[in-house]
This record gives sequence, structure tokens and C-alpha cells, in this order.
Amino acid sequence: MRSMVVVFPFSSIGNRYGFLWNPVRLWRLPKSLKLMTFRILHTSDWHLGHTLHDVSRAFEHEAFFTWLLDTIASEQIDALVIAGDIFDVANPSAIAQKQWYRFLSAARERFPNLDILAIAGNHDSSARLEAPVALLEALNMHVIGWLPRKECGSIDLDRLIVPLHNAKGEVAAVCAAVPFLRPADLPRLPDATDALIDGVKEIYQQAIAGAVERRKDQQAILVTGHCYMASSSISDLSERKILGGNEHALPAELFTEEVDYVALGHLHLAQEVAEQKTVRYSGSPIPLSMSEVDYPHQVCVVTFEGREVVSVETPLVPRAVDLLRIPAEEPKEKYLVLRELAKLPKQREGEQLPFLEVRIRLERPESGLRGEVAEALEGKHARLVKLTVETTGSGAVLAHGAAQKQLHDLQPDDVFRDLYKSKHCGEVPAELMDCFHEILETVQHGEEL
Repeated sequence: MRSMVVVFPFSSIGNRYGFLWNPVRLWRLPKSLKLMTFRILHTSDWHLGHTLHDVSRAFEHEAFFTWLLDTIASEQIDALVIAGDIFDVANPSAIAQKQWYRFLSAARERFPNLDILAIAGNHDSSARLEAPVALLEALNMHVIGWLPRKECGSIDLDRLIVPLHNAKGEVAAVCAAVPFLRPADLPRLPDATDALIDGVKEIYQQAIAGAVERRKDQQAILVTGHCYMASSSISDLSERKILGGNEHALPAELFTEEVDYVALGHLHLAQEVAEQKTVRYSGSPIPLSMSEVDYPHQVCVVTFEGREVVSVETPLVPRAVDLLRIPAEEPKEKYLVLRELAKLPKQREGEQLPFLEVRIRLERPESGLRGEVAEALEGKHARLVKLTVETTGSGAVLAHGAAQKQLHDLQPDDVFRDLYKSKHCGEVPAELMDCFHEILETVQHGEEL
């Protein structure tokens, strides 16, 4: 608001007291109204219970939780938003569940006024996340496992839209918290060009419209979701294909101008969507495959003043356990790789061993290769978790060969496509692929259907 000046013009007042006209400043209003400051920490894809080639990641997750709680304190965070994939599988181990509830307990004890909001991802069991929801909401923790509906079948926007508070206890933002949407969640739209994409768009549009209706002046509008957006970069191995495969990518135009920040989950590589600084994947806090060795694992700290996002900071999550690839760039001949392994430092007592992938190029397979690599690593400060072998063939039979596929590296889609191709010598028809996804969905989340 501009400064207001009140003056006496040429008038009877000025003439009456015999002085020339001069502007007189009586009062000044502030240049701008005082806006509410509000800070959120956006994170996702924790994948509690994850194993890297059968090695538990519990130690790394505990280290991340310690760092996260300290960061919430140092950054003066008002609300923690977790955008899905809390667990690695729908039926997580007792250890993984214990980690989740211990973190929530520690967060509430340390930060009594911290808003905590979490949604289910495609790896999560909606039923498992929702089971203690009454207890969690009593502790001001909001968990949205599935799309809430009223008895009439319409979306329960009162539960889907969550108010978030600042340090003063004022509602600073309203968040449309949309969990991972499965085909059964989507409305049937008779005029839809693409039933999946148009169905997802319809739900997000309803959620955003509900948030706009409920917000008051200067309250920000947030959206959190777990989905795959067009113009996004997916990692080589780690993300499970969702919504019928990644060919079903949602357009960035899904989020209208009314939305001030979008906190996304699913992709492990932290990134902006379509170069929009306020539409982001936070990425996973720890590397979930060896292909993520060079990822900047981070969280997003977003500062609002009123509705305006004034800054988005991305603190890096320290690695509790390092990842190594030898060779770093591409596979090499065996003698060169063994020479590099010999240069590794000796094992240091009391320190976590880095995860190591060894990549070797061979003319033909060798049965004793793993034993040779293990012998070379004896007493070295590294833990072998993956041995990748690229065979080049011999003579004119095979000039170039591809790296051997490992079961750990394959997605269900990949296995199905390879099996179909081997049986029928062609690509899987789209209709059959859709049926496969429905069956896969039933198997992965059978307890919820």
C-alpha cells in the first residue's frame, strides 16, 4: 500500500491563517501489510525397509532421521510434508514400521507444534498407513493413505484438504493432499481422451478447487501428490512404473495459477518440473540403487510470505554410507579392474563399509570371477553388493555385447515384456499391458482390494 499524504490545498483554511500552501504530512501508513511467514520442509521416497542387493539400509535411515530432526530445528520449520513412498513395500518389516513410528514420536516430542502431513505412494499400503489415523490426528499428524470419499461416493474434501499452521498457530496454508491414485480411484469420464490421465486431472482439479474455496486471504495453497509428471527425469532402475507405465505422464499444466507450491514424490532424482521452481520433486534422501550414486540427495525447504514463495532451498542430506563404482565410468578389462581394487584403502574398524559395484568387461563368461573379485577385496574398505559383467564375445561371433541383466535390476514390466517377446516374437499389445498392470496392482496391494 502506498504512503498516504493529507494536505491542505489552496483553501479558506490557508487564506484564513495567512500562509502559503504547503503539503503537510499528517500520517504514513506502512508500505506493505505484514505478511505471515511460513516454512515447510518437503521430502519423499524414504523407502523404509529397503535393501540394496540384500543389504539393509536401516542404519542410513536412522542417520537421515537424526539429520532431519536437526534440520527442522535449525531451519525453523513449521510443517513437514512427506510426499509418499514412506515404506519400500506394501507389507514392510517390523523394523521398518518401528522406524516410522519412532520418528513420528521423536518429532512430536521435540516439536510439539510441528504440522506433519504424509501421503501414500505407490509402494505404500494405504490400509496400513490409515490404520492408526485416529491416533495420529489426535497428535496433529495427518496421514492420507487413500482417496477419502463420503458415503455418497463423492470425494471427502474436508479430509483431503489439510490446514497447515505457522509458529504462531495461525493457518498459513491449505494443502490438497492427494495420495497415489490407482485406477479404481479414478472417475469414469465418457468424453475422456485418455481415461487414466483425464481421470487423474479431474481429481486434482476437484482438490485444488476445494483448497481455493477454503483458503482465506494471504493463505498459501499447496498441493502434494505422488505421480509421474511429463518433462521429468526418471532414474535407470529404482522407480516402479506407475499409472499404467511412464508413457502416462501427467502434464505440468495440471497445477493451475492458484497453486503456490507443489510438493511431489515418486522420482528419486530431485528436480523442477518443466522449469517451474515451485513444482518440484524433492527426491529420495538416500540412494536406492547404484545408478543413483551421483544424485544430489536432498530435501526442499520452502519459505512463504503470505502466498508468495520467497525462497526454495535444497539442503543436501549427508551420506551415512558411501557408494562406489569401479571403474567409475564404464566396465574395463578384468586385469585393469583388479588393479583398481588393489588400490582401495584397508578396512577401518568402526566405520561403515561403502557399497561397491564392480564392473568388468570379459570376452566370455568366467565361472570363478566372483571369487577373484572377493579375494581382491579381502581386508579392503568396501562391501561388494553388485558385480556387473559385460561380455564382448569372441572373434566375429559377437563384436559388442550388452551388460548381463540381473533380477535385482528388472521391473515387473520388463520381465513381462521380455517373456512375451520370447514367446511371441513381438511387442506386448497395449490392451494386454493394461490387463497386466491391473493384475500387478491386485498382487501388490491385495489386502486393500
